[in-house]
Amino acid sequence: MTVNMTKGQAISLQKADGGKLTSVRMGLGWQAAKRRGLFGSRTREIDLDASAVLFADKQLADVVFFQKLVSEDGSVRHTGDNLVGGVGQGGDDESILVDLQRVPVHIDQIVFTVNSFTGQTFTEVQNAFCRLVDETNGQELARYTLDGGGPYTAQIMAKVHRAAGGGWTMTALGTAANGRTFKDLLPSILPHL
Repeated sequence: MTVNMTKGQAISLQKADGGKLTSVRMGLGWQAAKRRGLFGSRTREIDLDASAVLFADKQLADVVFFQKLVSEDGSVRHTGDNLVGGVGQGGDDESILVDLQRVPVHIDQIVFTVNSFTGQTFTEVQNAFCRLVDETNGQELARYTLDGGGPYTAQIMAKVHRAAGGGWTMTALGTAANGRTFKDLLPSILPHL
């Protein structure tokens, strides 16, 4: 059963049977918003980029994004860059796979961001979402939907962080930011750690 998350909401990443998740996929989907023009409605391709920023005790430890598809330890993997979005018609346009069992013990938080590399704002985006899927069975666990666009070029979508007892928790962040890459977003990420 999917939990539709609201900004700031946290959920435990345990299976219904009480077991711990071992592998998850963070999926990102979006479509270009239709615009009214002189000759009817039209759309413009939107290039959003998903990134996973790994932290150890609030210090940047590693990152996975379209130019670096695998973390140093191999526990986090980006499936590749999508330059237009909307291809999946509601499915994931970009995905980041996280093998929770392989994430080194010093990594305590993984923050998922999305940014417009080409500088287009979220007013040009519709149906954007971030979802977490149990990769072992394909079950969607949580979904955070971006409601309404705005004059910003990035969003700090969610984070997965270690919980007491060795499990993991997901928190929907939904914080608007500006930047073309994850590096530009670091000052906006730090208050969420």
